[in-house]
Amino acid sequence: PLPRTLELFYDVLSPYSWLGFEVLCRYKKLWNINLQLRPSLIAGIMKDSGNQPPAMLPRKAQYMKNDIMRLGEYVQVPLQLPKDFFVILEKGSLSAMRFLTAVNLEHPDMLEKVSRELWMRVWSRDEDISEPKSILAAAEKAGMSTEQAQGLLEKMSTPKVKNELKDTTNAACKYGAFGLPITVAHLDGQTHMLFGSDRMELLAHLLGESWMGPVPPAINAKI
Repeated sequence: PLPRTLELFYDVLSPYSWLGFEVLCRYKKLWNINLQLRPSLIAGIMKDSGNQPPAMLPRKAQYMKNDIMRLGEYVQVPLQLPKDFFVILEKGSLSAMRFLTAVNLEHPDMLEKVSRELWMRVWSRDEDISEPKSILAAAEKAGMSTEQAQGLLEKMSTPKVKNELKDTTNAACKYGAFGLPITVAHLDGQTHMLFGSDRMELLAHLLGESWMGPVPPAINAKI
């Protein structure tokens, strides 16, 4: 049978996006799916939907700290809490997501690796992802040449890249997103939008595939 298309809308500012991303990357070989990674801007989705980042509500923020650490362990993703999440929120992820948009337009085969390296910086090593040199370091670590990465940095401010990121973010909003990640499954002429990284069991059910936990036995997950 033909692979079913799944779209994953994500932002590297979101640790839950990282969890969902790793699980889907592990399952894309095991399930009959064509996984399309869609870099989006969480700030745009929050604004459009009238939602607030969970860290803005003290009790939610407190819960989220424990939740993220427990989930990192469970999903085998090396999540570490940054010292000051508010600084990261303030800096935002516009440059990083524009860069990933440029990667997707020019070198889509590199998108998974570069995305992962940006998450590693912000959500594992508490490093910056807003300065050009930080983005460059992540791209090189992912295996891009300096020239390639430099070329993409220059394309970040072009209307083509800016509009592509806007369009992708708008597409997520049209699917009903109020945060990230969202996974959109296109099955038998129907569209299913699932929010969050904890709906993978439900996704397996919709696909008629088997769910073997966040680290399927066939995969040795340690990143």
